[in-house]
Parts: sequence; structure tokens; C-alpha cells
Amino acid sequence: MSTMRNIRPAVLSFITVFLLTVSAPLKAQNRDISYMSSGGKLKPLQAIMDIRHYTLVLDVDIPGQAIEGYVEIDLNLSQPTDTLLFDLVHFLTVRQVEAGKVKQSFVQKGDSVLITGKNRFEAGKQVIRISYGGKPPVAVRPPWKGGFTWTKDKSNNPWVVINCQLEGGKVYFPCKDHPSDEPNEGVDLFITIPKGLSVAGPGLLQSVKDLKNKSTWHWKTQYTISNYCVVFNIAKYEVVRRPYTTIEGHTVPIEFYVLAEDLAHAEKVIDIRQRDTRIMEKYFGEYPWVKEKIGIAQVPNPGMEHQTMITYGDRFTYEQYPGVDYSANLLHEFAHEWWANKITNKDWAHMWIQEGFATYAEALFFKEALGENAYDSLMLRFKLAIRNEKPVVQGEGLNMAQVYNGDIYHKGAFLLHTLRFVMGDSVFFPALRKFITDLKYPYDRFFTTADVQKFFCDASGKDLSPLFDFYLRTNKTLDFELHKTGPETYQLKTLNSPVTLPLDILTDQGIIKTAVNTEDQKSFRINSKTQPVIDPKGYYFKKVTIY
Repeated sequence: MSTMRNIRPAVLSFITVFLLTVSAPLKAQNRDISYMSSGGKLKPLQAIMDIRHYTLVLDVDIPGQAIEGYVEIDLNLSQPTDTLLFDLVHFLTVRQVEAGKVKQSFVQKGDSVLITGKNRFEAGKQVIRISYGGKPPVAVRPPWKGGFTWTKDKSNNPWVVINCQLEGGKVYFPCKDHPSDEPNEGVDLFITIPKGLSVAGPGLLQSVKDLKNKSTWHWKTQYTISNYCVVFNIAKYEVVRRPYTTIEGHTVPIEFYVLAEDLAHAEKVIDIRQRDTRIMEKYFGEYPWVKEKIGIAQVPNPGMEHQTMITYGDRFTYEQYPGVDYSANLLHEFAHEWWANKITNKDWAHMWIQEGFATYAEALFFKEALGENAYDSLMLRFKLAIRNEKPVVQGEGLNMAQVYNGDIYHKGAFLLHTLRFVMGDSVFFPALRKFITDLKYPYDRFFTTADVQKFFCDASGKDLSPLFDFYLRTNKTLDFELHKTGPETYQLKTLNSPVTLPLDILTDQGIIKTAVNTEDQKSFRINSKTQPVIDPKGYYFKKVTIY
């Protein structure tokens, strides 16, 4: 343990106040991390840091359920500072800190590590090495309540899995835990494990070096990557590979890290991945990580969107449709390669972007594989799942726990469903593809709701901002009143349309196409021998009151 003896008085004062703030809630938490959440308001000491690269070197003690090693963090400072601040769960103990190979004083309290040097840290490049170790938190309900899962396969081989989307990468390595910053130059992972097991990780496998009873697996990604995707899985894996040619003609390997005991299932999983990739590429453009791999790792829990190594835990069971075997796990998490891993939220306040678009990708799969009726049926299921208790977008600077709920999936997807109808297929689908393929430097950019809103407004040539506000920043429904005024006559009134919207009405004569808005408050007369059905295909999140 380092001491505070080298810390200057001004810095000591700041740290004292800071630690009183962050440590108080932890006294009653013991080994519980349910309080922990990624993101939130960006701390001033972290706002001046631009993370460029992580090198993570760890020895995994599987019997002891512990890790030991170090992380080397390359970063740029936008201004000089007396103190650097990193996030790390308090279960793990920092042993030593170096900057430029010189030992530094540090304070670890709560889930924070504050580093102070004899001299201030100047603006520009800094290389910080933090040596640490201990027992990381154990996942309670992975992947939603994360940490490490220490289990065994049916053959009694060790099986170790990490999930940390809700809590952030700080559950097992020191990092800047905020979605607005990713290591632009990627990550190197050197993971040492008992010989005979394998490590499945992000990017490309560089080497496996055997020691006496252990082996070190070196995984490397040169792309930007969210810190909750900087994870690895350990098991008695076999690797099944198949080359895939992308829509742009690049060859990228599909690699499935499957338990040896489940090897017979591997080819079918790869068949499904190949089919799903082709469909995703049709709507979203080329697979984003062509310089690396299309990876899948088998895990004992529901899957996650870990970049270039999506995890899969459906136990090889599939929904059966005519001529189609479907896994929502495989499809949804894979869609995140485009929406989350490539198009990344600047703040968890805008998490609907990654979850709404990935959920809508499921509907597009049904459209492509099973037809429009299947698409409509799935969108109806999504609509029925919307709870609508609070707005999807509630502000800025929020952590994941404040944001995470089912509506970021289902209402986010339903907004896209509505945009499809309002914009028309000939405009909407090219815009959807262009958003992810034509933006400049998408791997290094971060996105907010305002960015998505502006893009679709520009693509449609219409001011759709009120519609975005209506769906995302309120919990209102689009309200209609249908009055029967005679044996075969009705009056329809729109109560709160945010903009002029196209509307389909099903009558005994078929579909009537019209447009509605609230401004003129005019009732629309309908002649029909049968009761009209407003918006029969369900393009709007609406409520119809019949009198």
C-alpha cells in the first residue's frame, strides 16, 4: 500500500473531499456491486484524458478465482494536472503505479484510483502502468448483473466468463469508465491461464506461448473498442473457422470458440452466422471489422455484444419457422457490431440508439427471411412490450442504471418502424444504410439523439424533430378519437399529432390514405359499412378511442 506522504497540500485537500464523496456508500455494500453503474457525468479529471491504448497483462488463478498483473494505459492530456483519476472496483488492490517507468504516489479508495506525482503531469502523451490484483466481483445474473463467472463445463473443465456492460470495465481493470472515450489505437490482452485451456478475446490472436504449466494468449485489436467489450472468456474450446466474403469483397474469417463437448453443433451456428451477416450487410453495409474476424464464443449465460467476439448462450436451441432456424441471441448481439460497437453512444443517456437499432435489426431479419407479415408480427410484439412509464431520453450525463429498461429496445425500434412509414421505403432504407456507412470516421465518433435526429431530418427533407421528441422525450401516445355519426359514417379526430403524418385507414372499400395533424383540428369524415381501422398495420404508437 502506498502512502500519502508525497502528496502536496492542495492535492491532498482535493482528494480528501473526493474520497469522502465516493467512499461513503461503500461501507454498507460489502462485496455487493449492485450499486455500481457505468458512465454518468464525466468527471473533470477524466474529461482532460483521451485514452489511446490499453495493454492488459493478467495471470488468471482459476482455483483461487483471482487475477494478478497490470494495465498499461497510453493517454493524451489536454492540459497539465496534478492528479490522474482512474476507475477500479474496490475488491481489487493496486500494488504499484508508474508513470514513464517512475513510481508514483497513489490513493485507492472506493472504486477510484488517484495518482499524484512529485511533478505535475504535463499536457501531451502519458504512459501509466498500474499493477494490481485480487478477487474480482462474481456475476450474480450475467450478463445483466456482471462480474466474473467461474464455472465448469459438463466434462468438469474450467469455464470463466466476464460480463460488465452495466458496471463497466472497471470490474476487473483500471480504466476511464465513460462511453465517450475509447482507446483509439486499440487494446492488447496478454492472458495467462492453465495449459490446455483457451482464451477467446477481441481482435486477432497474435500468439500462444507455452510456459511450464501455463500458456499466455495474446489478443490484439487495432480498432477503437468500448471498455465493456475489453473482455475475454476461458474454456476448453475448439475453434471452428470458415472464410466469409463480405458484400464489398473482403475475406474475413468466421470463428466459433465452442466447447469441445459441443463441437457437433458448430457448423450449424456458423451457417446461421453466415446467413445473418448477409442480411445485416444488406441493410447496414459491410461488416464493420473486416480486418479482424466475425467471432462467436460459447458462454453459460445469455449472450453479449462483445466486439468481434459476440458471446452465445442459447444452448443450440432455435425458434422454428418455415425453412428458417432463428436465434434472437445470435441475431441481436451480432447487430450490435454495427449499432453499439461501430455507431457508439456518447453518453448512456442515448443508449436507445444501440439497443433500438439492434432490436429493429431483428424485425429486418424477419422481413428478409420470412416476409412483410412476419415483420409486422414482430413489430406488434415489440409494441406490446413497451411499458411507456418514462421517456426513453431523460437528459444528459446519465449512468446506465438510470437509463436501462425495456423501452430503449422496443420503443427505440418502434420509432424506426414509424420513420419507415413516414419517410417511405425508398427514402428510409437507403438513409438507414447511409447513416452507418457514409459518416466520416465513424469508428472514432460518438453519437447522441440529436445526431440521429438531424440525419433523418436531412435525409427525409422534413423537420421530423417533433416526432423524435414525441417518441423519445415524452411518454405520450398518438391519440385518435373515432366517432360514429351515422349507420355508415364516422368522424376521425387527431388530438396530438406532433407533425403532419401520413395515415392509413382500413374501410369496407379498402385502404384510404390521408394525412393528419393537430394544428387544423379538423375532423376527417369516413364512409364505411364496417367500423374503420385506424393505422391497420400498426405503424404508430397510438391509442384510438371509439365513441
